[in-house]
Amino acid sequence: MQPQKIILYYGFTPLDDPDAIRLWQRTLCDMLSLKGRILISRHGINGTLGGTIEDLKRYIAATKDFSGFRGIDFKWSEGSADDFPRLRIRVRDEIVSFGAADELSVDRRGVVGGGVHLKPDDVHELVQQRGDDVVFFDARNAFEAAIGRFKNAVVPNVLATRDFASVLDSGRYDHLKHKAVVTYCTGGVRCEVLSALMIKRGFEEVYQLDGGVVRYGEAFGDDGLWEGSLYLFDARMHHEFSEHTKIIGTCERCEAPTSQYHNCANLACRKLILLCGDCELDNVSTNCAPQHFANSGVDSANELADVQSA
Repeated sequence: MQPQKIILYYGFTPLDDPDAIRLWQRTLCDMLSLKGRILISRHGINGTLGGTIEDLKRYIAATKDFSGFRGIDFKWSEGSADDFPRLRIRVRDEIVSFGAADELSVDRRGVVGGGVHLKPDDVHELVQQRGDDVVFFDARNAFEAAIGRFKNAVVPNVLATRDFASVLDSGRYDHLKHKAVVTYCTGGVRCEVLSALMIKRGFEEVYQLDGGVVRYGEAFGDDGLWEGSLYLFDARMHHEFSEHTKIIGTCERCEAPTSQYHNCANLACRKLILLCGDCELDNVSTNCAPQHFANSGVDSANELADVQSA
């Protein structure tokens, strides 16, 4: 069997005909036997795909032939096509669902008015220079941060990406408007939008971690400012950057350390729950408060087609 991998990527660029891009991408992926999820909008493309290394290389080459996608940073990770149940390619108003399509402006260079991109080394330099004046702001859902986050990061209590705009509008984080705010997410796409929304709301100095936690982990593993596991929206569920990854998640039943989410066995619950190995054997929820949504490659029932892994 040929070796397989997973790629994740996004690209913000104006697309005049998203449906034509969808048909092209569907034909290309079917021809290469790739599985995964792709979202397309008038603002660009956001995808996660699994397949053989050779077929993924062919996909990347063909996708980069389109002028608007030539600058896309394709990130490679362990996994295979079997980590996805099928291939899903959808056209949506947004390639990541902040519910702010009308606020977002893009040109051929990407998001207009977003935060300054910082490479992992640049982030460390900023922290060394500014110390406590630097605030890490998690652009992911709260349950993702439960198993991994930057040390002392601000983690808004959101269940879905579309909640961020209202959280910012609430004034809850106005005290950070004069700080150096570094937004971060899995692969970078959510920070592109969130940083732009923050700047529009008066945050004065906003940065985004270029390439997201994926690129940071490649550079520093567990020997930098990140701690814990990286949540993934596919069958892998989470990723560790080294053999000495710190477990910061806790079992919802017994509070033992764990990074493993499970679908609640109670069909009326539909929650993702953190369980240790022992409690996994008794996986029936007696508390069905909607804290997290069950894993189906999504982060909420209203984002069934959304690709949040980037």
